Amino acid sequence: MVPGSQLPFGEALRARLGPLGQASVLESSPRSQVWRLELSGRPAVLKQLVAGPGADERYAREVAGLRIAGRAPGTPVVPALLGTDPAERVLVLEHLDGRRPTDDWIVGYAAALARLHATARPGDAGALPRWQGPTGADVTSFLTLAETLGIPGPPGVRDELHALVERLGRAEGAALLHGDPCPGNDLHTPDGVRFIDFEQASLGSGLMELAYLRIGFPTCWCVTRASGPLLERAETAYRTAWLTVTGSALPDSGLADACAGWLIRGDALVQRAHRSTTDHLARLPDEDWTWGTATARQRLAHRLGVVAGLAEETGELRHLRTLAGDLRRAVLDRWPTLRPVPERRPS
Repeated sequence: MVPGSQLPFGEALRARLGPLGQASVLESSPRSQVWRLELSGRPAVLKQLVAGPGADERYAREVAGLRIAGRAPGTPVVPALLGTDPAERVLVLEHLDGRRPTDDWIVGYAAALARLHATARPGDAGALPRWQGPTGADVTSFLTLAETLGIPGPPGVRDELHALVERLGRAEGAALLHGDPCPGNDLHTPDGVRFIDFEQASLGSGLMELAYLRIGFPTCWCVTRASGPLLERAETAYRTAWLTVTGSALPDSGLADACAGWLIRGDALVQRAHRSTTDHLARLPDEDWTWGTATARQRLAHRLGVVAGLAEETGELRHLRTLAGDLRRAVLDRWPTLRPVPERRPS
């Protein structure tokens, strides 16, 4: 179609980017409107964040995240940011043609994620908020769920979990975190993976998103699990890329904490619009619900298995390791038809 007055492409953008050609609507979330444009004969993408609670903050995060990530040396990790119109919450981006991910997509994804994380600099402090971890309320909800399912936590696990919350709250690191680095927010181009949709960007430890590979993409509609060898390749790719860009090795500690933090967060069982609305862990004994590729109970069972295995690497989570293993067995006994989360991402 020829763009009409409803397309938010104002005079400031026209002056910078030139006259507008054809435009067509693209699929997007309810929080935004997206168009494919023709600008001086080349394709671009225009995204406008819809007015509503938090829209200005999400816009500011996206612009800041894209600008920081745009500094990546060598191959880009995000589309180029061509122009912005803050008054209309509009950004114009380079258009990229993605291709179908390969079976081992998670390896290239992990390397690109490390390069994305490494784009942040000390001077970026304040440009984005700090990453927020689980809270004491999450600890209470998780332990209440265990008791409801007949698995009282071992002595010391409550103190252990509160100590976990404290460690995550002061976790070191100033990496650029995407906030929702999900399948679908990664474009697999001939030149490598590029990330889009930075509305939840923050600064913090990259381990919080490296954990996605093991714990099953906790903020995402598309939960997948990687086989042991493939997961090892992916985590090695992340660590190698991080070392190459920053010159420093990623700490060995902290990954178990990150996975455990995602386990106890009830909001990691629902899509963004339903977070911070109720205790989602408390819903699980009486109901299950599907979000994307898995149900809430499938997500919980997967995460319990991951943490039961990971926590043995550290004495700080030894009680949680026991509880996670016992609770996973109780979950599978109570709901024996639960299937593992899928290995393959949808096309």
